[in-house]
Amino acid sequence: SSLHLISGPTTAISIVVFSAISHHAEPGTAEFISLTLTLTFLAGVYQLAFGLARLGTLVNFVSHSVVVAFTAGAAILIMTSQLKHVLGVYVPKGESFLHTWVHVFNDIGDINYYILIVALSTLISALLFKRFFPRLPYMLLAMILGSLVSLLLNGEAHGVHLVGEMPAHLPPLSLPDFSIATIRQLAPEAFAVALLGLIEAVSIARSVASKSNQHIDGNQEFMGQGLSNIAGSFFSSYAGSGSFTRSGINYQTGAKTPLSAIFAAVFLALTILLIAPLTAYLPIAAMGGIILLVGYNLIDFHHIKGIIKASHSEASVLLVTFLATLFLELEFAIYAGILLSLIFYLNQTARPKIVTLAPDPEERRRHLTNIERKALPECPQLKVIRIDGSLFFGAVSYTSSILHRLKEKEPTLTHLLIVAKPINFIDVAGAEMLVQEAKYWKAQGGGLYLCGLKMEADKFMRRGGYLDEIGEHNLFTAKKEAIAEIFKRLDHPFCQTCERRIFRECQDIKSQKFL
Repeated sequence: SSLHLISGPTTAISIVVFSAISHHAEPGTAEFISLTLTLTFLAGVYQLAFGLARLGTLVNFVSHSVVVAFTAGAAILIMTSQLKHVLGVYVPKGESFLHTWVHVFNDIGDINYYILIVALSTLISALLFKRFFPRLPYMLLAMILGSLVSLLLNGEAHGVHLVGEMPAHLPPLSLPDFSIATIRQLAPEAFAVALLGLIEAVSIARSVASKSNQHIDGNQEFMGQGLSNIAGSFFSSYAGSGSFTRSGINYQTGAKTPLSAIFAAVFLALTILLIAPLTAYLPIAAMGGIILLVGYNLIDFHHIKGIIKASHSEASVLLVTFLATLFLELEFAIYAGILLSLIFYLNQTARPKIVTLAPDPEERRRHLTNIERKALPECPQLKVIRIDGSLFFGAVSYTSSILHRLKEKEPTLTHLLIVAKPINFIDVAGAEMLVQEAKYWKAQGGGLYLCGLKMEADKFMRRGGYLDEIGEHNLFTAKKEAIAEIFKRLDHPFCQTCERRIFRECQDIKSQKFL
């Protein structure tokens, strides 16, 4: 549905795919390619199924903290996987993050300095090109320079391995491995790739759409990403997603329709045909140096710092997801992050903020003010509170406990006014709690009153007959109206002995107007 989204291989997806398949096959082998194609096909099936099931909002359950932490962890994993290529030390295939570092430290004395020089020269030159010539393709120039350094050092004679010549033709048709054993083996990783790909694509599409004032259909994006990965698996393509860089450039250069992506693909194919033979001179160490830089750039230090400062719960999600990415299977890292995010969210929604309000006598209209912000006297008979959150089954226990403490602390209270405007949702448990509260306050000689109840909550309460039990006469649309009516029901002899004249109506008590 996006006019500007450009999909294809992305750094984050590439890292996840590489890390997932590296545990099952040696990179570069026919088995590795076959498993990658199967993973791509399965990820596409997941994405298409999500779209057909209208689960476009699924991506909203993956918090930004999870994405940032997962991406950072995956970036460190891929950087770790390149240590053997930039140091020239031996690390067995498929080793974990921790074991890889153990091998590197154990063999630190066996570093091949020719390989290290090639990698460092590539990395440093990439940084310099990016710093002083940002408009140039700095990574490509750095790899060319790294190749020249290798030639000058006679690297091949000193253990500097080359990538080898790539075929100067477009990728051939391919067939994923559809065996049950392979599908069962890759299904969990494919789900993680599918989910991450959708998060990337939809978030990037929405980001660009916010500038172009375009509506994004999440379900259509899901289906589009799924179909592209399914089709791509038969054309030697691995899993892709939306690219922020390419999409941003596409928008900035004035693209108006998705045809711009097709033209970009055509020009890319021509480029591949022209430069493929040059890879014969590219050292693996040079590629390793570039991958280290790519991995470092993928870590969003700015947002990580902001998350840590902003919220302890979000920081916990960040830390757990990050550590899980490093030490657990990748798909479990996403699940752990999502689960922890939902736990914190449910805990927050299950504990709605309950604010006590009182009229401010210093204001001409005596607006109800939060007494936590300004110390104000309260009526000993009428308590005014505002519930900032939904009254659903998860919040009933907490809300009831707060009201119970309120009753114990202030035994003279006989009336309770709830400012219900912030309450977005009420379920059966919440409605029944309000009915029980109404019965309690009625037994005290007073009542429970609701003010500003939203239309949907009002309809629900009426359909279930809950408002009949609370009493229609206890329902108000405005706070001023509610207080004026409730004041008539207060114990006015008690008011005569009260020194707190907090309501406008209190001024008339001296003349015994209501007696």
